[in-house]
Amino acid sequence: MNRTANFDFTVVVPIYNEVENMDRLRLRLGAFADGCRMNTCILFVNDGSSDGSLDRLEEICRDNGRFMYIGFDRNYGLTAALKAGIDHTFSKYVGYIDADLQTDPEDFNLLLEHIEKYTMVTGIRAARKDSFFKRFQSKFANGFRRMMTNDGAADTGCPLKVLHTDAAKKLPLFTGMHRFLPALILLQKGGTYLQVPVRHYPRTAGKSKFNMLNRLWGPFADCFAYRWMKKRYIDYSVKNSDFHE
Repeated sequence: MNRTANFDFTVVVPIYNEVENMDRLRLRLGAFADGCRMNTCILFVNDGSSDGSLDRLEEICRDNGRFMYIGFDRNYGLTAALKAGIDHTFSKYVGYIDADLQTDPEDFNLLLEHIEKYTMVTGIRAARKDSFFKRFQSKFANGFRRMMTNDGAADTGCPLKVLHTDAAKKLPLFTGMHRFLPALILLQKGGTYLQVPVRHYPRTAGKSKFNMLNRLWGPFADCFAYRWMKKRYIDYSVKNSDFHE
């Protein structure tokens, strides 16, 4: 049986060349999982790291029963890592946080307060500690996305989210769609989301995997993909059947 089924909440953490952050992740995520309001485990997804992250990850997971991991055969990207984490989660709720720890795992508790009433609860990075240029790019991309999707989300790039696992498994994820989680949730029948302010910190170790090309051009192109998909999205509910246990 998948071990995540023994927990109420699974936090998915994509890892790509974050060896410099692994000890901080071990300490911060371990402390959060031990004190979380729900019975929590951490699921690392190694996205084909080439810097020794996998070796350190194996050590960390051997030493903590709340930690587990899956690993790709090569680098597939953030959306693929997120999808794999969701696919391999069988707890009631699933969350997501970036390995750079620019958001605080403890703030998951702020999101979990509301998750029973909403399909998804997502953070909004308050007082962002990024450069002016990075904040400008993000603001421009978010504005264009809201215009195209009408999802009303202020900060889809915030890497702190909690979802009902059954709803997360229905998300039609493909490359780039991690930026559209609020819009994708709204496509689901009765889908709702809430935005909650969370803390934000500067990156202190490792290197950002994003640049102007994938921060602006990617979301721009993906907005048109979302518009195409929205018209063709299938969501249904079964009224009755003759299946028997």
